[in-house]
Amino acid sequence: MELNEKTSLHELLKHYPFLLDFLVRLSPEFKKLKNPVLRQTVARMASLKQVAAEGGLTPAELIEKIRKEIETRSGQTETGGGAGEAAANNSESKVTSQNRTEKLKEIIRELHRGGNPDELKKRFAALIKDVGPEEIARLEQQVIEEGMPEEEVKKLCDLHVRIFEEALEVQESPSTPPGHPVHTLMAENRALEKLLAEIKLLLERIPRETAWGEVESNLQELAQLLLNLSEIEKHYLKKENQLFPLLEARGVTGPTKVMWAIHDDIRRELKDLKKLLEQKVQAPEAAGRLTLRTGQLLQMIQDMIYKEEKILFPMSLEVLKEEDWARVKRGEEEIGYAWIKPGTGWQPPAVPSDSGPAIGRGYAGYGQEARGRGEEALSASETGRSGTPPRRVQTLLDLRTGRLTAEQIDLMLTHLPVDISFVDENDTVIYYSDTPDRIFPRSPGVIGRQVQNCHPPKSVHMVNRILEAFKKGEKDVAEFWIEMNGRFIHIRYFAVRDDDGRYRGCLEVTQEVTAIRALQGQKRLLDWE
Repeated sequence: MELNEKTSLHELLKHYPFLLDFLVRLSPEFKKLKNPVLRQTVARMASLKQVAAEGGLTPAELIEKIRKEIETRSGQTETGGGAGEAAANNSESKVTSQNRTEKLKEIIRELHRGGNPDELKKRFAALIKDVGPEEIARLEQQVIEEGMPEEEVKKLCDLHVRIFEEALEVQESPSTPPGHPVHTLMAENRALEKLLAEIKLLLERIPRETAWGEVESNLQELAQLLLNLSEIEKHYLKKENQLFPLLEARGVTGPTKVMWAIHDDIRRELKDLKKLLEQKVQAPEAAGRLTLRTGQLLQMIQDMIYKEEKILFPMSLEVLKEEDWARVKRGEEEIGYAWIKPGTGWQPPAVPSDSGPAIGRGYAGYGQEARGRGEEALSASETGRSGTPPRRVQTLLDLRTGRLTAEQIDLMLTHLPVDISFVDENDTVIYYSDTPDRIFPRSPGVIGRQVQNCHPPKSVHMVNRILEAFKKGEKDVAEFWIEMNGRFIHIRYFAVRDDDGRYRGCLEVTQEVTAIRALQGQKRLLDWE
């Protein structure tokens, strides 16, 4: 078979099984391949380019070593059809894969058209009878890469889980010590399940109430419970800003996009239900419709818990390293926790300044906090003083209209009454201002990530439209304003160009302007007293 950077590790090991032991000997990082679960998940989606980066090799080095091993082993054991037979098998494999993908896309289309789920489930089961659940994740990723919207692929997700439900049920839930991010997320799920159960009991009471006053009282209680349920946003933000970037850096992108799309469905439905309750439901029929929709929302959330603990978390524990989890831990502290306080039994390892996923763009540069702050050297006159912290010499940076240290620049940006994010000319997020009360939460996981992956799938087309117009020089500003929780939010995007007019990136500025919009008249005197 042809060897290049895009060659699939899964296909390579299928053609040359002896390469498994060879790779394990080649690099300590490849010892994970001895784990059959990992081979059947990430290895199915990894290319040789990604594998090389994981092992600390260049793609050319890895490909050359593999080629020599194949030549050596083939000379000893090859019989029959040889290379021609291997090529034929490879061609047949490609055709089978293409046919399976086309059939999968047709099932998705029929789901969209309202086809019978039970009938489609049978077709789906027949289609993937010779592959495992991990292959479906790869197929989902492939159809997304070929242009199928995530909104369509997510309709396959429930069908996928239903088919493998029996196998997933016998799988043990992940076990991690208190304080580990997965333990914390699962603890949030346990608290979430208690809240869901409380809401379900309330919904069961509402249809039986005969007096409208009692129904109205229950609806008020429901509104309060849904407000409490809104804490789920922190849970989902930690997945989107912490786990997803790291999985994307390991080549797992399709499943994360599909799960994010489901998050947005839950967010939208929760928001709609809260609005309906604010409008003061006045009729029993309307109350019945409201309780029905609430029940559907609870089922969506319960299904997401199942997918997290049976699919997402086990895969993440297999793929991510200890230093990756240390980054997740730091990021989750910035976002916060839903309903619970994390344990303290797990302490993250120290993260070296140059560590991080070797593939993809996620977390690029994260962990290099000391760099760029102007803290380059210790004053020799200070280092020997007992009991006195050494004074750091800070380099002044020459700016267009002055000179500042990196520390001063950082302080200025974080004291502005606006939230700032900057995306470079390659669409990579390279900065955000870590202000105390950010309107839209950010965490270190966003640094080094493609900006398209930092937005829900439904809004990526708008992001691309803005960036394309900026790059072409057609537009310089895009702005939006929204009302959120009683606050008026102004969001602006600015094209950043250098003196020669070249596009250098996009600056996002978000500001709460509720108080500004309410200003009237004049204020000329200081009124501190």
